[in-house]
Amino acid sequence: MPAIDGIKYRRILLKLSGEALMGERGYGIEPRVIEEIATEVAEVHRLGVEIALVIGGGNIFRGVSASAQGMNRATADYMGMLATVMNALALQQALEKCGVATRVQTAIDMKEVAEPYIRRRAIRHLEKGRIVIFAAGTGLPFFTTDTAAALRGVEIDADVLMKATKVDGIYATDPAIDPNAVKYERITFTEVLRDNLKVMDATAVSLAREHNIPIVVFNLSKSGNIRKNILGETTGTVVEGGDHAE
Repeated sequence: MPAIDGIKYRRILLKLSGEALMGERGYGIEPRVIEEIATEVAEVHRLGVEIALVIGGGNIFRGVSASAQGMNRATADYMGMLATVMNALALQQALEKCGVATRVQTAIDMKEVAEPYIRRRAIRHLEKGRIVIFAAGTGLPFFTTDTAAALRGVEIDADVLMKATKVDGIYATDPAIDPNAVKYERITFTEVLRDNLKVMDATAVSLAREHNIPIVVFNLSKSGNIRKNILGETTGTVVEGGDHAE
């Protein structure tokens, strides 16, 4: 694929939470919301950007919550992985309705439903202009989908890891509690880890730091934000290397 004028990131790994799919519902998938997300992702894809996604399963099942209520943690995490596959299939259908060829690859073998995760095959799909959705996390318990996103981002040589959230970036304190919370425009990986800022889990941030993949944290609910970030207009917070935030 030739270089694209005006595009800052050519290949992206977009991390979506499962909760993003449920809209105003308390559970499950809101069709309107998933269609809106698919439409925006498809629009960015048409710019020539290669897109891979990792999606959580918290709208259906949260392994950590179930573990806290007495369920074996490994069992709970495997159930959470299955929830991510359901979300991935729903998003695949929504993207294909937008006319975008999409493949789901799972870290747990279920060949009747999706392809097994194979790094070279995933990269080839991206090179052929297909969107790839990575489901079932890392395939192992005790690892979050944030870590899966960082891992897959490293494996496919993504230019950026984009973390879609409900807030417009990273704050020094919780903006829902502190109206005077200071928002960071840029911050380093080291500062995120040192200050225990709730961006992604520490394993994911450490992976991104080690392989120098910037993380862009932005608000998914504001239409057009994915496109703006791709075009270099940062709408949230950029986490990157260096000893001090720029």
